[in-house]
Amino acid sequence: MTDYAKDVLVSADWVEGHLDEFQSDDPEYRLVEVDVDTEAYDEAHAPGAIGFNWETQLQDQTTRDILDKEEFEDLLGSHGISEDSTVVLYGDNSNWFAAYTYWQFKYYGHDDVKLLDGGREYWLENDYPTTDEEPDFSAVDYEASGPRESIRAYRDDVENAIDKGLPLVDVRSPEEYSGEVLAPPGLQETAQRGGHIPGAENISWAAVTNDDGTFKTPEELEEIYGEYDIDGDQTTVAYCRIGERSSVAWFALHELLGYEDAVNYDGSWTEWGNLVGVPIEKGE
Repeated sequence: MTDYAKDVLVSADWVEGHLDEFQSDDPEYRLVEVDVDTEAYDEAHAPGAIGFNWETQLQDQTTRDILDKEEFEDLLGSHGISEDSTVVLYGDNSNWFAAYTYWQFKYYGHDDVKLLDGGREYWLENDYPTTDEEPDFSAVDYEASGPRESIRAYRDDVENAIDKGLPLVDVRSPEEYSGEVLAPPGLQETAQRGGHIPGAENISWAAVTNDDGTFKTPEELEEIYGEYDIDGDQTTVAYCRIGERSSVAWFALHELLGYEDAVNYDGSWTEWGNLVGVPIEKGE
């Protein structure tokens, strides 16, 4: 792969070359497809890939929060994933929900996790092998070492960023950023107010990927964020509507560029746009 700050991306060719290991009951390698639903997974997925539903399996439906530590451990262990497994994640929309899951893995201290560059679309469009068979791996014990709060932002962190003039990256569409719409077309409106966090720059999540869903080079990523004076010297907060698109930006900043103080505000606009008394801005 391209010379990124961290070895966190694998190519489709690499995954294809390890399909035997991904299909083995040995937990050394695990491949996971993550989407907002699993209908596409049910029809076709990479051989050996476990299917995770982001909405029902990777977040708490009552609190709209990530899984707690015990829930995370139970989910992974029940699918044959150990804390020592090399886990490769991929999914639709250039890895929106896979990147969110990657961030959640890192939050709970799983070091050996990677993204399949290009995601599900790249795998299908380039005619890599698929199956409709679901793997059934033996359950194992999983013991998480996290949480690692250094990669997560909360409301207080956002307020601190506003006060100190720290970089805020709003990865939503220009229409969401300006307050013209509350959500992308066809998706649920989850906030009472439209607009953006004061001082936030509108840098689309899609700016960091190529047309085929693969990530741009480190030099290109540095140039994209450098135009907004984001160079890793300050804490940088990424957010979107529900935290999945901002996970793509966080991945580019924190993992590919190595900006260690980049954080993901997973509460995002669903939280901020519903809070009473917090400041917002509208327009470009």
